[in-house]
Amino acid sequence: MMAHPDDGGDSRLHAGHAAQAEPASAVAILDHMRGCLGPLLVGLLLVASPVTGQNEQVQVGQPFPTLRGDLLTGATVDLPAAASGKVTLLLLGFTYGSRSEVEAWSVRFREAFAREPRVTFFEVPMLGGMARVGRWFIDSGMRRGTPQAFHGNVLTVYQDVGDWKRRIGYHEKMESAAYLVLLGADGTVRWLHAGPVDDASFASLNAAVVGLLVASPPR
Repeated sequence: MMAHPDDGGDSRLHAGHAAQAEPASAVAILDHMRGCLGPLLVGLLLVASPVTGQNEQVQVGQPFPTLRGDLLTGATVDLPAAASGKVTLLLLGFTYGSRSEVEAWSVRFREAFAREPRVTFFEVPMLGGMARVGRWFIDSGMRRGTPQAFHGNVLTVYQDVGDWKRRIGYHEKMESAAYLVLLGADGTVRWLHAGPVDDASFASLNAAVVGLLVASPPR
C-alpha cells in the first residue's frame, strides 16, 4: 500500500557503466551503494510503516484500530474510545445496497438490548470515492431519514475506506453485505460476521454479548 523508495534502477545503471570500464569495480560500487543507502532505506521504511497495527486485518482477540468519523449530531468521534466501557456492535456498510442488511441487523439488535445501558451500537456507512464530493447532501439526507434519537448512533466515514475494506475483509462478491464487529468494553474485538441476519447468526451474536455482560457484571 505504501510507496517505498526503490534504488534498483539507479543501482543497475551505475553497475552497467562500471562494468564497461572495469568489471572488477562493479562489485565494489554496488557494495558501496548498499552500505550508504541501506541504513537510509531502513529508516524510511520504519517511518512509513504503521507502528500500531492500524492496517492489519481485524481479528478476534485483538484491539480494534481507531476509526474516526462524524456522527449525525455533527460531533467527530474516534471508536472504540467513544464507546469505552460498553459492549459495542459496529455495523459497517460499504455500498448503498448494504443499508438493508445493516438496518435489519440494527433493528434486531436494538430489540434485544435497548434496555441494557452497558450495550450500544453504531451504524457506520463507509462512503469513499465520489461520495466525498456530495458529503453535505448525503449527511443531510441521512439526518432527515434517521430518527433524531439515533443520530448519535450513525457514524459516517469518508476517509481511508479502501484501508477499512482490507481491515474488515470486504469482498466484492459481498459488496452489499453488512460487516459486523462486536467490541468488548475494553475495545477488543470479540465477534465478527458478514452477511444477512438470520436466527443462527443472531443467536451467535446474542450469546457473545451476553457472555461479555456476564463476565463484567455491573458494579
